[in-house]
Amino acid sequence: MIKLILILFTLFLSSCSTYIENKKSVEFEPVHKEIVFKEEDNTIDGSIYNSTSSGFFASDRRAKSIGDILTVTLNESLSASKSTTNTTSKTDTFGVTLPPLVFNQNPAVNAATGLLGNKGTDTLTAADVAAGANQSFAGAGTAAQTNTLTGSMTVTIIKVFPNGNLEIKGQKKLVLNDGSEYLRLSGIIRPEDISASNTIASSNIADARITYTNAGVYADSTQPGWLSKIFRQVTPF
Repeated sequence: MIKLILILFTLFLSSCSTYIENKKSVEFEPVHKEIVFKEEDNTIDGSIYNSTSSGFFASDRRAKSIGDILTVTLNESLSASKSTTNTTSKTDTFGVTLPPLVFNQNPAVNAATGLLGNKGTDTLTAADVAAGANQSFAGAGTAAQTNTLTGSMTVTIIKVFPNGNLEIKGQKKLVLNDGSEYLRLSGIIRPEDISASNTIASSNIADARITYTNAGVYADSTQPGWLSKIFRQVTPF
């Protein structure tokens, strides 16, 4: 019974990442406006203009309405580095000079105590009373990160703002052997930045959110196990 529970629990954990990615995929499904088809007259009368050609000569075919698609050219490169060095040092010393009377070095006192059998054998001097402290700290840290993403993907217009800006969203899913890769993109663009070939550069996307994730056997093998994650959270070290 225990073995069966462990097997079922392992299968559940292995499917978690795939389930999460599939759930996210629903959020990136394309949005299409409702299209009402009507029957048109397809009679050809020999003229240059034909109503069924939908602006064959003069219309702008760039995406501008909800449900229209356009291609995003990805050319993202980000590099960051940081280096920190910290060194501190502190030294404290102090000394106290006490009167000779304290150390029984006064000749008059020695003579008086000598009569009482004390020979005045104390040899402490003022230089013997001293204290000091010394502390130092040195630390250094370096961090560097470089990310590059190139390629292209097609997205859908999901919203048109009153000022004319367009909100886009889309995803690309690649299934390779036992794993899946997801490329998701969303953001806001200006119609003026769309080229005549109906493409736009990723650098022209405002509030861009670009994610590249994967799920499956290979993705799970690069992550620590569930028990290791628990120990990471509760360990005090």
